[in-house]
Amino acid sequence: MRLFWRVFWLNALVGAVATVLLMVGPWTVSVPIRLTEALVLTAGLVVMLTANAALLRWGLAPLDRLTRLMTTVDLLRPGERLPVTGSGEVAALIDTFNQMLQRLEAERGASSARALSAQEDERRRIAQELHDEIGQSLTAVLLDLKRLADRAPEPLREDLRYAQETTRDSLDEVRRIARRLRPGVLEDLGLASALTALTGQFSAHAGIRVRRRLHPGLPPLSSQVELVLYRIAQEALTNAARHSGAATVELSLAPADGGVLLSVTDDGAGLGGSAEGAGIRGMRERALLVGGELTVGSVPEGGTRVALYVPIAEEGPPP
Repeated sequence: MRLFWRVFWLNALVGAVATVLLMVGPWTVSVPIRLTEALVLTAGLVVMLTANAALLRWGLAPLDRLTRLMTTVDLLRPGERLPVTGSGEVAALIDTFNQMLQRLEAERGASSARALSAQEDERRRIAQELHDEIGQSLTAVLLDLKRLADRAPEPLREDLRYAQETTRDSLDEVRRIARRLRPGVLEDLGLASALTALTGQFSAHAGIRVRRRLHPGLPPLSSQVELVLYRIAQEALTNAARHSGAATVELSLAPADGGVLLSVTDDGAGLGGSAEGAGIRGMRERALLVGGELTVGSVPEGGTRVALYVPIAEEGPPP
């Protein structure tokens, strides 16, 4: 039944019942109206409105359920669709909403792919400029300071050596930032070597012990899948250092059910019921680019576990 006719017939039912009761009942209205008659009419109006409200609430219940279900849909968890229930406009509205979800997921995936691709290009450009411009300038300054320190008198030589150490530390920091922006090890030596270098640098600078478990028999991965796995591991380690207060982090990468499973588990304070931040949502967007599934949750022993499963499509026989 269409929603219009549903509401119409419910109101008609209430009006018909009220009319029949007035026709068969002993009630009359005097002119001028008496107080008891006014009270009876008022009570009848209240009963009629209450019955009308109850029937309308029952008739519009499918729309309330649809509204509650709409609030639970998240575009970062694709594939969620509302069950088409009811009839008439309600079923058509649910079906239209599901079609809109499908279009939004496709458009969001395409826009996220373009945005993340542009982000990687910008990171690569900045890393190249840091290495070529600032890195070379600091290297030249370091050589000049060394030459001056060799010629300077003893009271000034110590200050120049201190300036050398400061410049050398700045040069190391610039190189470290450039490596984080552009993982050259990933492009040159592959994912396993890149994750090994990443965990080593993280352990050295963050002061957190990192255990690695990299399976030697990983299936062949595309460059995009390797980059997504690397970036999500990088973001998970960064979140563990900044927010968890963990002392140990375990990173594992192994084949699983026709794909690969990346897991980063810490022994920190856990999520504590807090909402997902921009870092986790960014990881979810990256996971969607390769058809992966990201899960973030607390572990029973305490701490947080970030797991990314990426299915690997099996290539058919060559033509």
